[in-house]
Amino acid sequence: MAESNGPGLGQRRNWELIRRVSPFARRQLRLFVLALVLLPPLAAANAVGPILIQRAIDGPAHTGDLSGLQWIALLYGVTVFVRLGLQAWQGYLLQQAGQRMTAEIRSELFAHVTRLSISYFNRTPVGKLITRLTSDVEALGEVFSTGGVGILSDTVSIVIVAAFMFSLRWDLALLVTLLLFPITALAIWFQKIYRDANLRVREMLSTLNAQLQENLVGVSVVQMFRREERNSEQFDEANREYIRAVDETILYDSALSAAMEWISLVAIAGVLWYGGGQVLQNALTFGTLVAFIQYAQRLFDPIRQLGERFTSIQSGFTSLERITGILDEPIEIKDPVVPESLPTDGSGEVVFQNVWFAYKPGEYVLKNVSFTIRPGQTVALVGPTGSGKSTIIRLLCRLYEPTQGRILIDGVDISQITQEELRRRIGVILQEGFLFSGDIRSNIALGETYSDGQIVQAARSMNVDRFIEELPEGYKTEVRERGNNLSGGQKQLLAFARAAVRDPKILILDEATASLDVGTEALVQQALDRLLKKRTCILIAHRLSTIRNVERILVLRRGELIEDGSHEQLMAIHGLYESLYKLQALTA
Repeated sequence: MAESNGPGLGQRRNWELIRRVSPFARRQLRLFVLALVLLPPLAAANAVGPILIQRAIDGPAHTGDLSGLQWIALLYGVTVFVRLGLQAWQGYLLQQAGQRMTAEIRSELFAHVTRLSISYFNRTPVGKLITRLTSDVEALGEVFSTGGVGILSDTVSIVIVAAFMFSLRWDLALLVTLLLFPITALAIWFQKIYRDANLRVREMLSTLNAQLQENLVGVSVVQMFRREERNSEQFDEANREYIRAVDETILYDSALSAAMEWISLVAIAGVLWYGGGQVLQNALTFGTLVAFIQYAQRLFDPIRQLGERFTSIQSGFTSLERITGILDEPIEIKDPVVPESLPTDGSGEVVFQNVWFAYKPGEYVLKNVSFTIRPGQTVALVGPTGSGKSTIIRLLCRLYEPTQGRILIDGVDISQITQEELRRRIGVILQEGFLFSGDIRSNIALGETYSDGQIVQAARSMNVDRFIEELPEGYKTEVRERGNNLSGGQKQLLAFARAAVRDPKILILDEATASLDVGTEALVQQALDRLLKKRTCILIAHRLSTIRNVERILVLRRGELIEDGSHEQLMAIHGLYESLYKLQALTA
C-alpha cells in the first residue's frame, strides 16, 4: 500500500487519486462554486453570535436597558436564522453534487467493467465487483461532497472565529489557538493507521459479498449436497473477520474524537481559569469572558467535525484506490483505430492460420491450429474435455486474442474490424441460454431496433412462437431474474429466436439442443434445417451420434488438430474419432 511507504509517498498517492477523479468533480463545478461562495457569510454568521452576547451582557443587561436588550436579542435571532438557512442550502448543494458525481462514476465504472476481457472475470469474484460498484462508489462520493468542501468550510470557520477572538483579547486567543497544534499532530498520526484499517474493512466486505453471491447463485447445489451448515460456518468466519476489522476502525475513530474532546475541554478550562482571574482583577469584562468561552466552543466544534470528516475522507480514499484499480485494468480487446469492413457480399468463410493460444503464459491450450471452413459449410468440433473446442469459439467471437496466428472471416483479420461488426456476423447459441430481466420481446431483441413483426417472424421460423403465445401475456410476459419462471427448454428456444432475428452469416451451436425434450428437439431441428441454409455453421458436439451427417468433423486433442474429415472418412482411419464414437455407443 502506498501509505505504508511514508507520509510523503502517501500524500502524493492521495493527490494522484484525486487527480484521477477530478474530471467528475469539474462537471459539477457550478454546484461546488456556489457552495464555496456560501462559506464566508456562513462562517461570519456563526462568529457574530458571541459578540452580540458580549455586547448584551456588558451593555443593556448591565445598565438595565430592556429596549436595547430586545434589539440585540432580535439581531441574534436573525443571525441564527441566516446561519441555519445558509447551512441547509450549502448541505443541499453538496449532497446534490456528490450524488451526481457518484452516479457518473458508477456509470463509467460499469461501462469499463463490461468492456474488460473474460479473463478478468475468470480471476475476479463477482461479489467483489459488486462491492466496488456500490459501497465503494458511495464512500467515494463523500470525499468530494461533505468531505472535501466540508474541510474548507470548517477551515474558513476556524480562521474567522480565531480572527474575532484575537480582535477581542490576543492573550486569551493565543492560549486557545496553541492547542490546535497537538490536534493537528494527532490527526496526521491517526490518518495512516485508520487508512490501513479501513482498507482491511473494504477487503473483508468484498470477501463477504463474494461468498454471499456465490452461495445465493449456487443455492440449489448447496442444498443438494447438504452444504448449508459448512457454508454457514465459512460465512460466519468471514463475517467475524469483517466485524473485527470494523471494530478496529471504530476504536481509532472513537480515540480521535475523544482526544479532540479532551483538548477542547482543556482549552475551555484554561479560558475559565485565566479569564476568570482577569475578571476578578477588573482587567476583563464578564461579557468578554462569556464570549470567549463561546468562541472556544465554536472553534473546537469545526475541529471535531474535521475529525469526523477525516474518517469519511480516509474511507473515501480507500474506496478510490480500489475503484481506480479497476479503471486501470487494461481493455485487452480493442477496436482498431482505422477499422476495416467485412465485404457486404461475404458468405461466411472462416480461416484459422497457425493459431496458438494460452490462458496462462506458456500453458498453450491451442497449438498451431489451422483450418478453413468454406462458406455455407457445417463443421463439427470434436474432442475430449480440455481439447480446445470452446477456446476456438471464444477466439472466433474475439472474447480473447490469439497468442500467435490469425483468424479471418471472408478474408479479413477479425482484429482489424470492430467488435460490433464481427458479432453482427456471428450468432451463438450456447448449451444454456441466459435471459435478462425484462419481457420476452426484449430478451429476443436485446436492445436492437427490431420491429414486432421481425421478432414474431423469427420466433415463428424457429417454431418457438407456440410456447410464447401460451404464456400469460405472450411477448410481453415478464421474465424473472435469470429466467427462473421459464423452463430450461423454453429459455433455449428463446436463444434460437434471438439468433434467427439477427440473420447471422456464421452460426455457432454449443450442444444447443441438449436441454430440450424429444418433441421440442424435433421441432427445433426442423427450424435449424431452415436456419442453416446458406450459412456457415460450427457445432461443438458432445454427443457424436448427432453429427454423423455433418459435412466435416474436426477432431482436437490437447489443443492440436489431429483429424479432419466426414464421419465415414474418420471411422475408416481408425483414429481418435472412432475410439470416441465407439465408446459413446457402448455407454449409450
